[in-house]
Amino acid sequence: MDSLKNTYDSIIFDLDGTLWDSTDTITGAWQAALNQAPYMANEVMTRERVRSITGMTYDKIFEKLFPFLSHEQREEVKQLCSVSELEILHKQGGTLYPNLADTLTYLGKNYKLYIVSNCQSGYIELFLDLHNMHSYFLAHQCYGTKGNPKADNISDIVIDHNLKKPVYVGDTMGDYEAASKAGVPFIFASYGFGVVENGQVATINNFDELKQLF
Repeated sequence: MDSLKNTYDSIIFDLDGTLWDSTDTITGAWQAALNQAPYMANEVMTRERVRSITGMTYDKIFEKLFPFLSHEQREEVKQLCSVSELEILHKQGGTLYPNLADTLTYLGKNYKLYIVSNCQSGYIELFLDLHNMHSYFLAHQCYGTKGNPKADNISDIVIDHNLKKPVYVGDTMGDYEAASKAGVPFIFASYGFGVVENGQVATINNFDELKQLF
């Protein structure tokens, strides 16, 4: 693995599939939400369905999962899932990838660390609260704040914090495309939910390989 030491001044992270895996918790939370809507009585939420939409914006998720619903029904289901997700995640959390805190501690000595995710408002904060992660990250941005696409949110972090040489770490093609659109190099986390075959400056198979890279 080629070293990227001294190449960048900051690292921006995706959340789901990069820092933690909350798939099982979200699957249960969304199923509980669907059970509250009579017209969704036959819908079964599975881990595979949740993984299939990881990285998409909250609006697009429900368009893809439930194209047969009316706009009003889809909005109701989205709201039910949003509330249930944060409630159940607050109790159960997600699974941190191995050696996360240790690796972030190491990286934080020489790099500014941030999070940009396509999640709803409150989701990153919940991750930070549950696992005492606030001290590692200088700021974060998400889709739920302004309804902007990930590329715009990456750009906001870069501009707002005057980053000169940032790099983005994510696990899906959508992450790569967003970083590229924002003009930020990309590191592919292959242990996550997606596939990126070309264009990344590096690929990591475990989160703690970032210590070798940097």
